[in-house]
Amino acid sequence: MKPRIAPSILAADFANLERDITLVERAGAQLLHVDVMDGHFVPNLTIGPPVVRAVRRVTSLPLDVHLMVSDPEAMIDDFLDAGADYLSVHYEASRHLDLMLTKIRSRGVRAGVVLNPHTPVGVLDEILRKSDFVLLMSVNPGFGGQEFISTSFEKVRKLRDLIRSQDIQVEIEIDGGIDLSNVADAVQAGVDIVVAGTAVFGTKDPAVSFRQMQDTASRAAI
Repeated sequence: MKPRIAPSILAADFANLERDITLVERAGAQLLHVDVMDGHFVPNLTIGPPVVRAVRRVTSLPLDVHLMVSDPEAMIDDFLDAGADYLSVHYEASRHLDLMLTKIRSRGVRAGVVLNPHTPVGVLDEILRKSDFVLLMSVNPGFGGQEFISTSFEKVRKLRDLIRSQDIQVEIEIDGGIDLSNVADAVQAGVDIVVAGTAVFGTKDPAVSFRQMQDTASRAAI
């Protein structure tokens, strides 16, 4: 599968959310990223299941819901019911990670593990086979528009090596500071899904910006 750009609605205009989603959907987006923050695990507060349900009604795109919350066990059912197609939880916040991933998959939803910048990929050794994807944070989670952490692509390569060593199919996603200047580097390092918020919705024409990023990513994979 070619690399995909997943526009993040965190950077969209929430007063015109359906309009912005429609723009990127018509531009060819195949996945929509939804950041959920609780104000505890990260120092920001964003959206809950009602917004995910509303987004589900206005788009046919798969919803990639990223839970940046301190108690994901208490919330996954609500977001599964709201319409998540991909659901990821942070390694750092999960007490029973194996149980959660199994539960997510049992609902026919793709299950993901998220690692903060300081967390080494080696912690995933025993859980990779229960995961459909791994999301690597390339900024500290909590706010959009941050500067990319320069060591992140080396971390992607380490994760790719770990996945290959187990001979399994697990997608790699990256989130934070990726734009037109470094999206090709991300893909060449081994990224399958690139989350792009400000680089798409923070521009004058989100549809054009999305297509530029998607075209650059696709060429980098050849």
